[in-house]
Amino acid sequence: MADVYCKYCGHKANTVAALTSGACMHHPLGVAKGKHSLYEGATKSSYTCKNCGHKANSISALTSGACMRHPNGVAKGKHEPVM
Repeated sequence: MADVYCKYCGHKANTVAALTSGACMHHPLGVAKGKHSLYEGATKSSYTCKNCGHKANSISALTSGACMRHPNGVAKGKHEPVM
């Protein structure tokens, strides 16, 4: 099986079970409640934010930055990849 990635932070794991068992620091519910969530899109050479169009070479690079157009506001919202 190919590696799987978290849609909120870009964390990589070997299986979906391994991915979703860990806490995610960029999850909208916060690290205390939020687990890694599966990115269901294809692996790409660049990723685009679904809210503002910002591009990055990896999911982790994309999701590390605050998004000016995120529905939760720039203080809480990170870039989110288009699937």
